[in-house]
Amino acid sequence: MAKDVEVAEHGSFSGKDYHDPPPAPLIDAVELTKWSFYRALIAEFIATLLFLYITVLTVIGYKSQTDPAKNNDACGGVGILGIAWAFGGMIFVLVYCTAGISGGHINPAVTFGLFLARKVSLIRAVLYMVAQCLGAICGVGLVKTFQKSYYDDYGGGANQLAVGYSKGTGLGAEIIGTFVLVYTVFSATDPKRSARDSHVPVLAPLPIGFAVFMVHLATIPVTGTGINPARSLGAAVIYNKDKAWDDQWIFWVGPFIGAAIAAFYHQFILRAAAVKALSSFRSSSHV
Repeated sequence: MAKDVEVAEHGSFSGKDYHDPPPAPLIDAVELTKWSFYRALIAEFIATLLFLYITVLTVIGYKSQTDPAKNNDACGGVGILGIAWAFGGMIFVLVYCTAGISGGHINPAVTFGLFLARKVSLIRAVLYMVAQCLGAICGVGLVKTFQKSYYDDYGGGANQLAVGYSKGTGLGAEIIGTFVLVYTVFSATDPKRSARDSHVPVLAPLPIGFAVFMVHLATIPVTGTGINPARSLGAAVIYNKDKAWDDQWIFWVGPFIGAAIAAFYHQFILRAAAVKALSSFRSSSHV
């Protein structure tokens, strides 16, 4: 509160001048009649396709460059750092390109978190997830088409629980990793911050990309890093080996739980949505 008063005194922003945007309707059939809605679906499909194409190629390229069977240097290739940069960098680029069209979700977990926060309708959320999954499958399909021999030999970029880690550890890694990502998305796109600081919307893709980068550094050794169910599904569908499917549930349950926790934390703890709703109800009941 003191911060709001302080900023208001400098004439740039006042807490009293800001109003939260209304929540998205649960079901908005009107969306289905608008071209902008289908344009957003196409943007999500293409963005996820490009994301999987570049990142899975990077993973397979790294494994081929460090394959001891070919007497390659074990320290060669881009390394885990390079793989993390590929994932984080592509998210930065694609969110920047598509934010103004579809919101730049590129991840069913992000879409799920925004749906729980009433930022998108149920219809938009479901169709976004479908477009993202189809885009991921097509993106990995392109990788297999262009690099068939390498693709089959080096695991197809599929997420798998690493040897020595329990399913609980893998699930926990996915939950926490997705929490970091979705929490960053909420913070970077907070409309209140956007109203106060005009540069925030422009810079939003940067922290989101960095969040993906940092999570990959931490969890590649554990699960290969999912935190995106479409990414995990696309690789599993095209690779289609038992090992790729064994732990697939971890890469759906974990990210969705992490996204739900991030949505609750941001909306009800940081933004105090429940307190605001209760105060509004009490005010209206006294009128």
